[in-house]
Amino acid sequence: MNFVFFSPHFPANGADFCDRLKKAGARVLGIGDAPYDALDGKLKAALSEYYRVADMEDYDPVFRAIGHFIHKWGRIDRFESLNEHWLELEANIRTDFNIYGTKLDFVKNLKRKSRMRAFFRKSGVDTIAQRKCSDRAGAMTFIRRVGYPVVVKPDSGSGASNTFKISNAKELDQFFRDKPEDVTFVMEQFIEGLVVTFDGLVNRDGEVVLAASHRYDQSVMEVVNKDRHMSYTCFPRISPAVEEAGRKILKAFDVRERFFHIELFETKDDRVIALEVNMRPPGAWMTDAINYTFDIDVYAAWADMVVKDAAGGPYEGKYFTAYASRKRRLSYLHSHEDVLAAHRDKIVHHQAIEEVFSRAMGNYAYQMRSKDAAALREAVAYIHAEKA
Repeated sequence: MNFVFFSPHFPANGADFCDRLKKAGARVLGIGDAPYDALDGKLKAALSEYYRVADMEDYDPVFRAIGHFIHKWGRIDRFESLNEHWLELEANIRTDFNIYGTKLDFVKNLKRKSRMRAFFRKSGVDTIAQRKCSDRAGAMTFIRRVGYPVVVKPDSGSGASNTFKISNAKELDQFFRDKPEDVTFVMEQFIEGLVVTFDGLVNRDGEVVLAASHRYDQSVMEVVNKDRHMSYTCFPRISPAVEEAGRKILKAFDVRERFFHIELFETKDDRVIALEVNMRPPGAWMTDAINYTFDIDVYAAWADMVVKDAAGGPYEGKYFTAYASRKRRLSYLHSHEDVLAAHRDKIVHHQAIEEVFSRAMGNYAYQMRSKDAAALREAVAYIHAEKA
């Protein structure tokens, strides 16, 4: 298998994906904008060839890179980045070179929130009332139907960037004064609840070969807009209602041979409501949280599934894994040294967060696992305790 990995150097876990692809028997070819000498040693060892482009947003050099690889190595079997940002470019390349995977005619269904709703309805899972938000009159029509508060967010893209809760007419007017003209927004009914995920791997036959679930302790929108720390937990067992909803959504989208990251709202009255779909590995260290929770190598499980069509598993959850971040601007009661001393037995990883991800993920984070969920909750509370 000739596998072209786009942007293998960023995010950093691209090196792990490429390493496991090579170990599974694939020839791994990389395209990126970083100098070859700047690449991680593990990544260099995994790549049979690296093609540097000056601007990864410029399609023509990427197109030429694929042509070069075909001339030198033969037919390209896969082209992936495992990154939401490059979904459209990936689909374009696959369409132009007839490479296996999602093509241009379908990619907007995975990128635009307004398109996702049709698939949620097809799945039978409850979804949020929504409409495109192009002018104030249309927004008021929607608000008269669902009431305040509402949430506005970009139709295309992931994460909580440019996502706002609007609670009254004054805030609505402010939004329309400030919103970028070149971004299409959607408006959604505000749901009181926390985001829970359904994550894992689906093979080329559309079968789920690995499933996991995380629950956030805070609203990611509030974390980003108020510049706060955040935490989540990966659970050894998935709520039956979450798993049922997640599997129905996967069936409706009919995606194959991919990671999936489905976000749902879990309300106080135990409703599960579809929020959005991302066909990529979950972010915010969740991929590694799956590893710690199931005591597996999900990078290898993915590579074996892609290269060998291997089923893997069965995968059994053994631990709770928690993530807790800190913000540089906040004053914490306990020092970093205090955290390590108090919870060293549970901490499996800790490091500074790359600045580009820090608004949502924090400036520094700790990942912990334990079979005792209560002990993890205490550790998260200890890390997040602020000075008066």
